[in-house]
Amino acid sequence: MKLKASPESIKGKVGFAVASTTFAYGVALKNKTEEAAKKFFPNMELIVGDGQNDPSVQTGLVDDFIAKGIKVLIINAVEKEALAPAVKRAEKAGIKVISIDRTVNAPVLTTIKAKDIDIGEAAGKHLVSVLNGKGNVVEIQGSPSASPTIDRHQGFMNAIKDAPGIKVIASQNANYDQAQGLKVMEDILQRFPKGQIDAVFTHADMMTLGAIQAIKAAGRNEIKVFSIDGQGTAFDAIANGDIDSTVVYPVVPPMSVIAAAKALAGEPMPDFIKLESPVVTKENVAKYKGTTY
Repeated sequence: MKLKASPESIKGKVGFAVASTTFAYGVALKNKTEEAAKKFFPNMELIVGDGQNDPSVQTGLVDDFIAKGIKVLIINAVEKEALAPAVKRAEKAGIKVISIDRTVNAPVLTTIKAKDIDIGEAAGKHLVSVLNGKGNVVEIQGSPSASPTIDRHQGFMNAIKDAPGIKVIASQNANYDQAQGLKVMEDILQRFPKGQIDAVFTHADMMTLGAIQAIKAAGRNEIKVFSIDGQGTAFDAIANGDIDSTVVYPVVPPMSVIAAAKALAGEPMPDFIKLESPVVTKENVAKYKGTTY
């Protein structure tokens, strides 16, 4: 991902369509993308738009970017299928497309992200290890049509298939939202009295924080909690013993901005750039504090 051209020579409009800034990760993507563009590429014109977790809003953003004459589109797609037509229109207009964090079901120049299937597998394998291969587990999923939800679920199921003692007794969506995570967990705790749930696995720290609120309020602290994302708040919860672990989903910038610069300069790059995603537990959390968002 090294840029051969000089940073000052990079000129042109780049549009960044973030999925939503209602998520802490989305806010981090927006802020760090703007910071990187300003810091490294003074002549790059970056336009940022918020998809508000709505495919139709994000589709409108992409069409607006096309009308404004962008040369490169960075997209953090709300939904992989729903945004495909807009991405194809951008490509037809000669725009180079970089997909980050989430995939989109259309040809792109490159995709930059950690592999969510691998992340789900890492979380699942750690859960199996901690539970010694036996226990009743609740899964709280993200948004139904988002690529991370689909892949994190599949990775988790891959990890537990060889552990027949692990039973998923409930699986519900909470749309990457803390309040929904709280509500879903409250409902599940009512359905399954004390002694019937050994662990909760959620697809994102925001939902995990909501689930922990419900668990504490119900006095169900025997339930172990496993998460994904690696927010600073989750690291604090691990240090305090409220979360067993989280698998880090790295923030993409500045790699996405460097990729946009390379695209503007006509430099080649791989069609997939994989980011690393360590499992963080109480034993190693001090190492990762302050490294994410």
